[in-house]
Amino acid sequence: MTNPITQWNRMSSADAIERKLPERADRGEPAAEAPKAAPPVPMTDRLELSAVAQQTAQEPEIDRAKVEAIKQALAEGKYVVDHQKAAEAFLNLEQMIKS
Repeated sequence: MTNPITQWNRMSSADAIERKLPERADRGEPAAEAPKAAPPVPMTDRLELSAVAQQTAQEPEIDRAKVEAIKQALAEGKYVVDHQKAAEAFLNLEQMIKS
């Protein structure tokens, strides 16, 4: 049985040779040159957006001035909530979730 985590702890053959080189030098043996590793292969990244992300990217920007005005009105207790309109918005949201 092998531990899948230990596979990450295994060293490459080049690492193993480099670790043995100082030991040979301690015994008076000539140190062998470690083999050179191949240059890394360049990889290209590719990004694909989901349909939801594409739709979100097309949405209009948030009107920060309007948001700040609503925040201030809430803080001052001057913001009036239209309960009928809020209820309709919740019902519409539930219909979107169900479908």
